[in-house]
Amino acid sequence: MLFLIVIVILSALVIGFLGRRHRFGFWGYFFATLLLTPLVGLLMLIAASGSKVDAR
Repeated sequence: MLFLIVIVILSALVIGFLGRRHRFGFWGYFFATLLLTPLVGLLMLIAASGSKVDAR
């Protein structure tokens, strides 16, 4: 059980890191992945891959 929790948290960190320059940013994707599932978080990231935020 602990192993599963660690895997979910690590995947949330990776998805958050990958989404840091997208619409919801790191924290948005991180918490969405934790609250939903890593698969849903990944699908959200893929769906938002066309909408990058300009670096200012």
